[in-house]
Amino acid sequence: MTASEIVEAFWQQVWNEHDPEAVDRFVVPDFVITTAGDDIVGRDAFKAWIRALLAELPDLRLDVVETFENAAGTRVASRWRVSGTNNGYLPSAAIGAPITFTGTAVWEVRDGKLAHNWVERSAARVVGG
Repeated sequence: MTASEIVEAFWQQVWNEHDPEAVDRFVVPDFVITTAGDDIVGRDAFKAWIRALLAELPDLRLDVVETFENAAGTRVASRWRVSGTNNGYLPSAAIGAPITFTGTAVWEVRDGKLAHNWVERSAARVVGG
């Protein structure tokens, strides 16, 4: 699998299939995600973070817009769009309202596994609002 294929399989199996346990197949034990200026370190912490986000967006759907890989296969950049029903993700919107947001993720890939992910998200908006 190329680095881009690993990232896109991760999006599908972890996020779209709502399977935090699938993380074990994709990331190194000392995996780090940097999001909103915070580092979440290790597989277990990452899986807990995913579970919390899925609780806030229980029907989350992540659609890949585009993915780029460097020549060495050690970095992948991916633009994506998330949609779902707000069940606490966006406290200022009515609970139960459909929301959407976009984001960019830059991944470090090491020995066929995801090692670090830097995420930037847009402001969420209420669909139709």
